[in-house]
Amino acid sequence: MIAVPAREAELVAQAQAGSAEAFGRLVQERQQAVRAFLRRVCPDRAEADDLAQETFLAAWSQIGRLRPGVSVRTWLCGIAWRKARTWARGRARSARRDREWLDTRAQSFAAAEEDRAAVAKAMAALPLDQRAAVALCLAADWSHAEAAEALGLPLGTIKSHVQRGRAKLMEVLGAQP
Repeated sequence: MIAVPAREAELVAQAQAGSAEAFGRLVQERQQAVRAFLRRVCPDRAEADDLAQETFLAAWSQIGRLRPGVSVRTWLCGIAWRKARTWARGRARSARRDREWLDTRAQSFAAAEEDRAAVAKAMAALPLDQRAAVALCLAADWSHAEAAEALGLPLGTIKSHVQRGRAKLMEVLGAQP
């Protein structure tokens, strides 16, 4: 066991008795060692500083567990190490989730691209009037009346074109009407 200086032991006893000032002095004296350790372990400097803050918060709540004769620096670096390991595991989980999500997205984009190609092929198979009515009413969300006015066709014809066009698209795409 490392010999603990009397002054440190006194500050620990005061901190364990509830003295925030004594704990603050302990942190002030040991924070450089903790931060340096975490900056070597953690590649992100800002993250290392955040972990150091978490270490000191945890240390304050756990000061009663510090056994006599244990170096504060050793104790703090042990807490910091556990915080760093937890951070690294979380970062690895997050990276894995991100990769899985990106893989899923890539598959979705591939499927969406296939769907777009199928829709484009199905649209190309429609007669021009039907294609125009479907494009306006189904794809662009125009009303039948707006499409009739824009295309210069009777309202009934637009409704028929949309209905027949939808049915042909569903058939080509293999969807249930």
